[in-house]
Amino acid sequence: MKMMKISMAAAAACLLTTSAYALKTEDRVLKGNMQVEYTKVPGDVNSIQEMLSKGEFYGRLRSNAFWWDWDNENHGAKPTDDQNMWGLGGSMIYKTGFFRGVAATVGYYGTTNMVSESTVGTTNVGKAGKDTYHTRADGSEGGIGVLAEGYLEYKAGKTDAKVGRQIIESTLLASNDTKMIPNTFEAAVVENKDIADTKLRLGYITQQKLRDHQNFHSILAYQKRDENDDSAGHAGLSLANIAAAGADANPDMIFVTAENKSLKGLKLNGDYYNINGYFSTVVAEANYQIALGSDWKLTPGVRYLKQMDDGAGAIGGPSLTGKITAGKGYSNINSVDASMWAARLVLENGPLSMMAGYSAVADNADIIAPWRGFPTGGYTRSMAQYNWMSNTKTWMLQTSYDFNKAGLVPGLKLSADYADMNYDDAKILAKTVAYTDRTIFHVDAIQSFKAIPNAEFKLRFATVNADKKPADTKDYDSYNEYRFEMNYLF
Repeated sequence: MKMMKISMAAAAACLLTTSAYALKTEDRVLKGNMQVEYTKVPGDVNSIQEMLSKGEFYGRLRSNAFWWDWDNENHGAKPTDDQNMWGLGGSMIYKTGFFRGVAATVGYYGTTNMVSESTVGTTNVGKAGKDTYHTRADGSEGGIGVLAEGYLEYKAGKTDAKVGRQIIESTLLASNDTKMIPNTFEAAVVENKDIADTKLRLGYITQQKLRDHQNFHSILAYQKRDENDDSAGHAGLSLANIAAAGADANPDMIFVTAENKSLKGLKLNGDYYNINGYFSTVVAEANYQIALGSDWKLTPGVRYLKQMDDGAGAIGGPSLTGKITAGKGYSNINSVDASMWAARLVLENGPLSMMAGYSAVADNADIIAPWRGFPTGGYTRSMAQYNWMSNTKTWMLQTSYDFNKAGLVPGLKLSADYADMNYDDAKILAKTVAYTDRTIFHVDAIQSFKAIPNAEFKLRFATVNADKKPADTKDYDSYNEYRFEMNYLF
């Protein structure tokens, strides 16, 4: 059955392979992760009036449809019902010109649910469509309309400062705009490039808005629908637990990132994140590109992450599930000290890219990263998977081929990955980890058409083969997922 569904997905991808070209407008590029890169923005102006009159609007229409097909449906307390979800929406961004170095950006995003699932009701089984709509208090779905971006910007030389609601991209902070509305932050961020081949950033974040939320909220405190209820959130750091500990439910975050390319072929990255009274995290990464000849390039990469407790462990414990059982699964139930390392080899030749990756999380605490940037991203993370829990080991094989770049099929790019995720058996038995060992096969087909300029179509398929939970009579964790996304830039 699974092979039949894989064949169906491959056949559907082939239907998209007609004459086309890669999506790229005169002012934007839509990246593979659905992030928009602005290649043409308003320049300097001579007055405040010209700031507005010479500003630019950037529109985007988008559609996201999901089909979630569980191997074994469960209609009990924790339902795994098959679902169909469809969100339709878009965004309108306005950027002013720069007057004496000052400009402004505002971005309004909206989505509405096009399918009403009678099975949702108060159980909210719409796992496949989460972040495509807003979940109301009764568990039903609703549309979203939100001013997700709104910031002032100041440029002087090689320094750029932004204050307000904005997108931030780093190892652990990201827009992750793969559904309908990006993850954004209320923050002040300064970037400087005065040092040769070096980019430095300093940021101060006060609040976050998750993709399916209409309001900005705590960057850390967990509460379903109202606060940071991200799938990778720490349930133990709940509003109730934080209040009981007398801690700050709305802490601020300070972060610093650095990137250096001084040595030919070598790229160095370093990140530091601190939430006072909770924890701090350091990330170091290095990638070195080696020319092998005949246009082949090999890039070894390594990432190391260290999480240091500063009070979060005593409040919520070491497990992201918030479940704490002394002597079962975690050696220290009052600490979130954690670490992780990951390595990869990337082999490239023109349109072809292949990658082999491995990651291992130390056997102490889970890694806390509910900001849509993924600790294992680019190494071993597959679509919709979370593998940075304590004592989790993962390996991945990934490949992609740009048929447009190869001159074979204009506008088509295919990518696929296979991952094997091994979680800690003791933690699975203690129910302090919500996942079981699993393998994932995931494929993407991205296509744009010359006959439909400024539009792109993306088909995604994943099949997850997971072990049965010890307490379950059947496997309720294996499934097939289908996604179809359309984007139009104007």
